[in-house]
Amino acid sequence: MTTLTHRGRRSEAGGSVGKRLDEEEEERDPEEDDDSKATRLTLMEEVLLLGLKDKQGYTSFWNDCISSGLRGGILIELALRGRIQLEPLTARKKRLLDRKVHLKSDAPTGDILLDETLRHIKATEPAETVQTWIELLTGETWNPFKLQYQLRNVRERIAKNLVEKGILTTEKQNFLLFDMTTHPVSNAAEKQRLLKRLQEGVLERWAGDPHRMDRRTLALLVLAHSSDVLENAFSSLTDERYEVAMNRTKEVLDADPEVEAAKNRGTEMIWAILAAFNKA
Repeated sequence: MTTLTHRGRRSEAGGSVGKRLDEEEEERDPEEDDDSKATRLTLMEEVLLLGLKDKQGYTSFWNDCISSGLRGGILIELALRGRIQLEPLTARKKRLLDRKVHLKSDAPTGDILLDETLRHIKATEPAETVQTWIELLTGETWNPFKLQYQLRNVRERIAKNLVEKGILTTEKQNFLLFDMTTHPVSNAAEKQRLLKRLQEGVLERWAGDPHRMDRRTLALLVLAHSSDVLENAFSSLTDERYEVAMNRTKEVLDADPEVEAAKNRGTEMIWAILAAFNKA
């Protein structure tokens, strides 16, 4: 699990049903994008974009958190699109991490990774918890019969989506003994738009309450922290604004997921993901 760090002084495949579900379940902040024609990105694409080095086109070799963070992003994305939800509260199962992930709709989303995960969830009986699904999707399970649930080549597949959307490009780089496919940023404006939205979420638009934040911005904040790429989102800020952003982010991430989830059912999956990474 990653920890927040404070720097010192300056050194259309879904069809009409799927589309309707997306529109009904995912309320957008009208001020979220400066440009009405901004490219629509999934949470996984946003997390990877935050983690990529712009010119080099790859994530830090020392980052061992981003793989599980991307899987958490898949679960939140599916929940925001109305495809999955946590089972209802019961007397026995009140904790977020005890509640199973239930299928709400199997309508295709049009995203290969999301739809592959949706098929796994639909086919799994009995249902599994959020924490178990993160482990299964990353392949971190000792059960050989459940290795089939592992999502393979996730980073490469997400990067390919970003290439198709004109945000990244594809190159080959030589690293002494081997060649590696890299994906440098080709559309800097799109990444800057993403950084601006996340920064403004904890600065100009900060309301002192995570439930007054746009849900996708709240989700991205949690996922960026869980994927150890949050520093990248705030590194361009001045020292003073950086400290404010990190302190407010800490307020959100230090909140009790159980209490916060109870305040707004629409954010249950987001807080469940945070709870899962806090426990890891």
